[in-house]
Amino acid sequence: MDKSYKTLYDYGIAEIEIKRSRFIGHAKPVSSEEEAIKFIEEIRSKHRMATHNVYAYTIGENDEIQRFSDDREPSGTAGIPVLNVIKKEELKNVAIVVTRYFGGILLGAGGLVRAYTKGAKVAIEAAGIVEKIPAQKVSLIFDYTLFGKLQNELLKKGYYIKNISYTDKVSIILHIEKECLSDFQDFINELTNKKCDIEIGEDVYLLKRNNSYI
Repeated sequence: MDKSYKTLYDYGIAEIEIKRSRFIGHAKPVSSEEEAIKFIEEIRSKHRMATHNVYAYTIGENDEIQRFSDDREPSGTAGIPVLNVIKKEELKNVAIVVTRYFGGILLGAGGLVRAYTKGAKVAIEAAGIVEKIPAQKVSLIFDYTLFGKLQNELLKKGYYIKNISYTDKVSIILHIEKECLSDFQDFINELTNKKCDIEIGEDVYLLKRNNSYI
């Protein structure tokens, strides 16, 4: 993807109980439909004794692939609600499975929609939402005399420092948002009077959560 997008940080699992039925929400970031299907099958295998394993997933920058299954629940009461939660949160490349162990009390169509919606939401909360921002790996190489000044300014401005190494010179590796790259280079050149070598590396993603890089 060439644009920033929201997705899940990691695998998340959460459980709720509604009228004695257990609903276990599982949510995970995925990079392809094959990975989504593998995740769904893993949950199905783990919960093979469950009454239902409802799922939904989206793949692609523009949700080119969207799939869902009610898994024998009444049509429209399970898979679609889970998919709608994904879309409402504007998440990309995610898969969610909501497992149900029937507790003996019928919930009705509206109750099922609410239950599967809540099951998807608690799974997303457990996984955590992050923004993935296209970025560039940047290496700054400079003499030790510049280290204190440069490090302080980078930290002050909130740049994401990936690594620092010390040899005959200091090397700081950062991940810089692509749209900020030109301004960053100007900032470093001005700060160090062009006494810092700037090497541009491969494409990467920055993860941002609650306005902080992680």
